[in-house]
Amino acid sequence: MRLTVEAMLRQEAQLESSKESYIVYFGGHSHSLEEASLLSQERVVDSHYEFLGSFLGSKEKAQDAIFYSYTKSINGFAANLEAEEAIEISKHPGVVSVFPNRGHKLHTTHSWEFMGLEANGVVPEGSLWTKAKFGKDVIIGNLDTGVWPEAESFKDDDMGPIPTKWKGTCQNNDTKTQFHCNKKLIGARYFNDGYKSVVPIVDLVDSPRDYEGHGTHTLSTAAGQRVPGATLFGYGTGTATGGAPNARVAAYKVCWPPFLGNECFDVDILAGFDAAIADGVDVLSVSLGGDPGDYLYDAIAIGSFHAVKHGITVVCSAGNSGPTLGTVSNVAPWILTVGASTIDREFPSYVQLRNRQQIKGQSLSPVSLQQKFYPLISSEDARNPNRSIPDATLCISGALDPAKMLMFFLPPISPILMVLLCSLTSNLPRVSIIAAYTGAVGPTTLDFDSRRVLFNSESGTSMSCPHVSGIAGLLKALHPDWSPSAIKSAIITSARTQDNTLEPMSNSTFQKADPFSYGSGHVRPNRAMDPGLVYDLTTNDYLDFLCSLGYNSTQIAEFNGKPYSCPSKPLKIEDLNYPSIAISNLTGAVSLIRTVKNVGTPGTYKVRVIEPPGVSVLVKPRRLKFNKVGEEKKFMVTLKAKSRDVAGDYAFGKLIWSDGKHHVRSPIAVNA
Repeated sequence: MRLTVEAMLRQEAQLESSKESYIVYFGGHSHSLEEASLLSQERVVDSHYEFLGSFLGSKEKAQDAIFYSYTKSINGFAANLEAEEAIEISKHPGVVSVFPNRGHKLHTTHSWEFMGLEANGVVPEGSLWTKAKFGKDVIIGNLDTGVWPEAESFKDDDMGPIPTKWKGTCQNNDTKTQFHCNKKLIGARYFNDGYKSVVPIVDLVDSPRDYEGHGTHTLSTAAGQRVPGATLFGYGTGTATGGAPNARVAAYKVCWPPFLGNECFDVDILAGFDAAIADGVDVLSVSLGGDPGDYLYDAIAIGSFHAVKHGITVVCSAGNSGPTLGTVSNVAPWILTVGASTIDREFPSYVQLRNRQQIKGQSLSPVSLQQKFYPLISSEDARNPNRSIPDATLCISGALDPAKMLMFFLPPISPILMVLLCSLTSNLPRVSIIAAYTGAVGPTTLDFDSRRVLFNSESGTSMSCPHVSGIAGLLKALHPDWSPSAIKSAIITSARTQDNTLEPMSNSTFQKADPFSYGSGHVRPNRAMDPGLVYDLTTNDYLDFLCSLGYNSTQIAEFNGKPYSCPSKPLKIEDLNYPSIAISNLTGAVSLIRTVKNVGTPGTYKVRVIEPPGVSVLVKPRRLKFNKVGEEKKFMVTLKAKSRDVAGDYAFGKLIWSDGKHHVRSPIAVNA
């Protein structure tokens, strides 16, 4: 049961009878920041003295008690008070809240602590960060909008010589601004021929410099140096760090200003992959994509396949078009595809309607609106005709038509329009990630936003992708002999399906989520470094998979760049040695084979199955004994509908191998 405000303050009084510091909060000021002149601020301070003096007996006593007044956007004061005095003040109808001046630890830009790599700013000895030396000398490439090289996240302080395996370059023929790499940002290239071939009028600066901000943000999230004091408008203050802060980074600019809703074109994307493979990156982070399609006609699927062939782990974003079926991007099985989730931090802001209903959103605006009612327009009604409804619903940059908004807010009589510059994150999925940003545009990327920030908050799968890229870099540093599929398997099978409160994860509609919402679950880096078993795959396994999809040997040989023939007995799609099980149409019984490799200590694993409702799951054998590292064992899984009356919809379960220490989880999805 929650304590009431009065009970909480009385509890404080019982614990300590001497004066303590409290914050008395009135809400926001009626004046705007522009109107917050020195004179008006002095009036606010005086009103605080008058208010507190009415409780303490005199204005002079109030002046002695108050040690800080909030006079700009926030209206309130901090004062030394007895707990009983605080209780009486809290009852005043003009007071929003009174609360003790509680101490808080500095928050980092927080997502890494949320995933367990550090605790209260301290990195435990058993953390993947410590074990992997923070990703020392792993090379992480990023296909995106380029990089802002002056960002603090890319300083090379205390970094040693560039790894000899690096074969890349730094294109610095930027005639307008100097572009320089260093021992942290070891390479940068740009590719825009594909863009120029589509866009009729092009005025580009041929440079890897980031003029949009997206690439700087994603690359610093993956592998930026630790930067103390990172903040955005005073929010989220802490130490900004990438997932692999000791890794080297390379930027491949393949995305440019939007044209008909697209920034990145296949020609440039594929060129970026090609260069990155030759340059010697270990991990490629790709926060872009489109509608899922034929693998052989998909630049990302093609480029990533060739990267994986060369031992490069490719991490891609799943897109923001969910939650309906068939909306995930970058689904090729050789790609590590990442969705987005929320974390245990938010920046709440509230809209109150005339019926007094409050709608909670999120905002990083340093400005408070005047306390009056404003007109509203549905984002769908204001949709840019060239953008999708989901983009408009989420108010994605460029998805709304300014003309429609102006027509609504500027009627002939009594026009009302306020443009408030802010970084609004009211969309799902969201992660509210603060990371380095470009100095070329404001945090909203709008033309009229003249502000410049060192860090910005971004959301969506574009921001979750580089988190996993950083983790993949750490795993590569710790286990340099692991294949991309082993790294992928370790991340997938060690994930959790509970949230940080140990409750089942919920989806974007706050209903219980399933694997179609969260995939294998939420990443746990410290578990991924010691997964016990992995489901490994070779290039030929992927080629056999393509055979099972109906591609012929000639097509696949061309795709692979080497001679290849489909097996005389084609592989079943469900037999791909993937760390999950999916049956799209279960009729009768279906059996499939999986192979697991021991990457831990010798031991015996026992299987546990949580069956999908209405489906029986039989595993043979039920025990697997491993005598050495690298040993492989096969097992068979047979699935069968328990009744002919099972509804024709997907049901979900789990298959878990455990030796008591490791828990190797695979989601099961069956349409019966």
